Amino acid sequence: MSTSVLAYIPSPPQGEWNLGPFPIRMYAVCIIIGIIVACWWGERRWRARGGEPGVVLDVAIWAVPFGIIGGRIYHVATDYWRYFGPGKQPLDALKIWDGGLGIWGAVAFGAVGALVGMRAVGIRAVGAFADSIAPPIILAQGIGRLGNYFNQELYGSPTTLPWGLEIYKRIDPETGVTGEYLGHSTGEVVRIVQPTFLYELIWCVLVAVFLVVADRRLRLGHGRVFALYVALYCVGRFVVELLRTDEATMVLGLRINTIVSTLVFLAAIAYFVAMRGRRREDPSELLPVGGERDAKGGAAEVSERSSAQASDGDPARDSASPKGE
Repeated sequence: MSTSVLAYIPSPPQGEWNLGPFPIRMYAVCIIIGIIVACWWGERRWRARGGEPGVVLDVAIWAVPFGIIGGRIYHVATDYWRYFGPGKQPLDALKIWDGGLGIWGAVAFGAVGALVGMRAVGIRAVGAFADSIAPPIILAQGIGRLGNYFNQELYGSPTTLPWGLEIYKRIDPETGVTGEYLGHSTGEVVRIVQPTFLYELIWCVLVAVFLVVADRRLRLGHGRVFALYVALYCVGRFVVELLRTDEATMVLGLRINTIVSTLVFLAAIAYFVAMRGRRREDPSELLPVGGERDAKGGAAEVSERSSAQASDGDPARDSASPKGE
């Protein structure tokens, strides 16, 4: 008996729309949406732990541009052959709007920017802040992966699985150049592949949920939630890299991101173990240096949150504070 697949996942007809003279690139839109969601949710989680309102946005002003620059630097450094060499245009390395951000560079530089921002607002509880924003960050990464969907990029090998992704031939209306990334779809399917962007998106959402549950039940502190985020993302990224078929820099016969994921995973696990036994930060430790709660009951709010944490183990359930999850 023969079987046939009724329908595969179609790709979008294009990845860019024009709003008058302004091009709207969905890759950038997805990243921006991810950043907005991360800031909103991160703010709620930070306040639920006892932090001052507005701190996440203040820190994000530094962390986001640092992260974007770092992500681009990592991408160019690991895929240097795309921009340098015979027939290449080195200035294309500056065209961040054409896509290409490396997550490890974004996280590393973003962390530096966050430290600068935290120092500017007087926050000393680095670990608590990192734990608050860890689930929102990986959720933002998942949202950002939708940009790869619109660009028809970073997919896996050909497949007959029912969730295979249709890759269309596209034509650039201005140049007439055919390809898979820019321009408009002709409707012609050139290949059906594994949607690795979708695998990573689903993994990111699952990890975000797991981090929230683990944080509530184990009352982790001092950056251990962030370490779990890094370690678990590395696991998923390692598997996804093994499935991807796009060109990549190879080291010892392996895609460079598989090696980086392995090393970062080991570092994250080592940190998680080293921090075991450390108590969760008290809400009073999250105040800015020299910071004061308002005279209308701010001190009582800290006391109430501390009591709630001791009684039910979940500051996000404290009716006197904003819900953090």
